[in-house]
Amino acid sequence: MTSIEKQPAAQEAYRPGRWLALAVLVLAVLLVAVDATVLGLASPFITEDLQPSGTQLLWIGDVYSFVIAGMLVSMGSLGDRIGRKKLLLVGAVAFGAVSVLNAYATSPEMMIAARALLGVAGATLMPSTLALIRNIFHDPKERSLAIGIWGAAASAGAAVGPVVGGFLLEHFWWGSVFLINLPVMAVLVLVGVKLLPESRDPNPGPWDLLSVLLSLVGMVGVVYAIKEAAAHGAGWGVAVAAALGVIGLYGFVRRQLTLPSPLLDMRLFRHRGFSGAVLADLLTILGLSGLVFFLSQFLQLVQGRSPLEAGLAELPAAIGAVAAGLVAGVVARRYSVRAVVAGGLAAVGLSLGVITTVGQSTGYPLLGAALLVVGVGAGFSFTVTADVILSSVPKEQAGSASAVSETAYELGAALGIALLGSIVTGVYAGFATPPGVPDAARDAAHESLGGAWEVSGQLPAEQGAQLLGSAQSAFVDGLQTAAGIGAVVLLATAVAAWFLLRGQKLEDGIEHP
Repeated sequence: MTSIEKQPAAQEAYRPGRWLALAVLVLAVLLVAVDATVLGLASPFITEDLQPSGTQLLWIGDVYSFVIAGMLVSMGSLGDRIGRKKLLLVGAVAFGAVSVLNAYATSPEMMIAARALLGVAGATLMPSTLALIRNIFHDPKERSLAIGIWGAAASAGAAVGPVVGGFLLEHFWWGSVFLINLPVMAVLVLVGVKLLPESRDPNPGPWDLLSVLLSLVGMVGVVYAIKEAAAHGAGWGVAVAAALGVIGLYGFVRRQLTLPSPLLDMRLFRHRGFSGAVLADLLTILGLSGLVFFLSQFLQLVQGRSPLEAGLAELPAAIGAVAAGLVAGVVARRYSVRAVVAGGLAAVGLSLGVITTVGQSTGYPLLGAALLVVGVGAGFSFTVTADVILSSVPKEQAGSASAVSETAYELGAALGIALLGSIVTGVYAGFATPPGVPDAARDAAHESLGGAWEVSGQLPAEQGAQLLGSAQSAFVDGLQTAAGIGAVVLLATAVAAWFLLRGQKLEDGIEHP
């Protein structure tokens, strides 16, 4: 190739305005991250206002993940076909509109339905952002930094969400935490129309609707069956859901292997680095999800912090994740991919082990230090695995690969909340109530810790204090159990990552389109 021929390729590799385009993608990440974190913070207020049962509260927490897990691969593939920019902007508008429905939900059933619709909209955003990064940044070192900034934005959103949400919850009603999505969505759409380049697969083939249906039925069926089995034990309903889910996933895989233009190229999983990174992401989120979902309730309903104080107390995790994410690519090239991923996961696992010792009277320094290490370990691991996943596939399949990565994340979250959340709920429900407590009050207290708080104020002072103390102690026991299981999962995942990512390296040379 002559120097004249090389010049356009170099110009394309270093696309003008690429960092401004990344800034728009960061807004999309913030939109999703803020929404995910404020739900946990608002849970006590939603419980008080909508009066959900313990099972309904878990559904409010995980139905978003159920739906998004079932739709991500389909939406990632759709973005490869119709254009990732177009899908991102349409999804952002839908996400903002459905956030309003969440804010004004008047019953647990309506809230669950609104969260499900938000899952459909959310499934369009995350695969599009990572796929666009893969197609905007052709220099692998720049792409590693871009992925680090992308991950740091998610962590920053997780930090800003609770703080802003805590402020709103102290001054307005709980629905206001969902309305903060609207200004972010508006800026994203108005600026993204101008700055984002369009990218799509030049030879995509048709979007197979039967594959979309099989993917949705398979993922939702399997996750629902696991959740119900963990919460209520095995039964005919669980068996039917599990059977439908397995049949759906089997049919999906078989169909992808026979289609000339599949929604998801199953050959991607033959790449050991790709499969290892996806598995590490899934198990990491599974192990962490119990802590993530129940930590805000612990800080508020057990330690008595205000929503704003609870949000500030969770900041160290986000600070650690931001710092680690920005340097993860450099560190992985300096040492090795498997050392950074396995080391990060081991650090998270050990920190979860520390959290098994926390109680109502635990001082903040211990908890804050543990959360900081969790953030650093997760920041290193997630950033490097995302880089490995994107680098393992041709840029034409970036949407599908990103969707697999995000599916692992969402499936891990749904499974973690279902399994670990059900464990916390089961341990909590077994606490002994003081004698003389009316049956209705006892039942409400055993449904959720928020219910115990509410009924304790309606009982005589001494009796109410005893009831609340027993409930808080049981909740802490459940949280410690979930943290212990999470620690075991994370340490086992660290060992698996060490072997699965053997020999895996991040790219160095510039990729010319």
